[in-house]
Amino acid sequence: MASMSSALTRFSGLSSKTTLSPDFDHSSRRTFLPPNRVGLKISSSSSAAADSEPDLSVTVNGLKMPNPFVIGSGPPGTNYTVMKRAFDEGWGAVIAKTVSLDASKVINVTPRYARLKTGSNGSAKTDVIGWQNIELISDRPLETMLKEFKQLKQEYPDRILIASIMEEYSKTGWEELIDRVEQTGVDALEINFSCPHGMPERRMGAAVGQDCALLEEVCGWINAKATVPVWAKMTPNITDITEPARVSLKSGCEGIAAINTIMSVMGIDLKTLHPEPCVEGYSTPGGYSYKAVRPIALSKVMNIAQMMKSEFGGKDYSLSGIGGVETGYDAAEFILLGSNTVQVCTGVMVHGYGHVKTLCAELQDFMKQHNFSTIEDFRGHSLQYFTTHTDLVRRQKEAIEQRKAERKGLKSDKDWTGDGFVKETESMVSN
Repeated sequence: MASMSSALTRFSGLSSKTTLSPDFDHSSRRTFLPPNRVGLKISSSSSAAADSEPDLSVTVNGLKMPNPFVIGSGPPGTNYTVMKRAFDEGWGAVIAKTVSLDASKVINVTPRYARLKTGSNGSAKTDVIGWQNIELISDRPLETMLKEFKQLKQEYPDRILIASIMEEYSKTGWEELIDRVEQTGVDALEINFSCPHGMPERRMGAAVGQDCALLEEVCGWINAKATVPVWAKMTPNITDITEPARVSLKSGCEGIAAINTIMSVMGIDLKTLHPEPCVEGYSTPGGYSYKAVRPIALSKVMNIAQMMKSEFGGKDYSLSGIGGVETGYDAAEFILLGSNTVQVCTGVMVHGYGHVKTLCAELQDFMKQHNFSTIEDFRGHSLQYFTTHTDLVRRQKEAIEQRKAERKGLKSDKDWTGDGFVKETESMVSN
């Protein structure tokens, strides 16, 4: 298991041989952040004037974005052409499709997508509410992707490009991948600890995210090497998502992204009796996304945000919400639960890159309805309204008793007032 010493070296500038006091507060290590690591301040930009449009810009881990909408890692960020299109259309940031050192091991199949529709099995003219994929990470040579990252940063120096990376269980492999990717000028790294299919067979993706001991070790390697902000992308296919999120933050990551896709079987074709998506008569469980997963994603994001607030309060970590975002109003829900940014992947595959304009307009409409000027005005606002079922019972009992007391009218003659005399009288009339 990797010790904290490597992470402390990066954050404090201490040599690996430096002896720390036994009562050293490891949680304070971020105050020693060296200049080669991007700052961790999380805030919105200056408030918009009252008579102007709400300001959607955000600054997350030192990264300035024109809006909180981020292209999620997947097909929408698979090459230079589509990522350039995303920037041109106005997306706040782009996370490229996940890369690894040896793309030759990545072999995709076709078809690799299946859709869940609102109608009965086999219906054609119904709304799509769910989307499943059995697609793997990028099958393009790493060197090709790196050249395109570099080209994008040269052409769009002020836009945020985040590399999604994944590697096998090898410290040297992770170090090489991080070094090569960072040399392209990317602004941050998102670590794919969550791909639910294909990659776990090679001890990658969810195989790491579901094993907190393994996750802590790998995070230690990554954060000892990285010089840009690191986001750990969480798998929902776990009993308690706060556990790997907590480990990731304690191991040096600056942010959490959640959720990746949910392991699923899309369905069985009742005519052929074969599963979907069907490849030569066979299939395999894959990742489920799009509108139908949003309630699950909101729950997981809420859990993580509450944990971050209670255990890491006062420290500048970030949270990127993912899962079923199709409208700006959907995004508002994630932000109300503490998300700094909101990622969209399947929504882009359904609506196209220009959809970001609709997302921004709808989010601004929501903000106008509540007189919010900036994202920070309402980020995390709704977390305060979640509690336990036991507390709900207590609250309702107290509310019922209060309403009964109000219906009974005055409790004592001393409670009569001159101004409210008529209403007070009516409060004690039974018919």
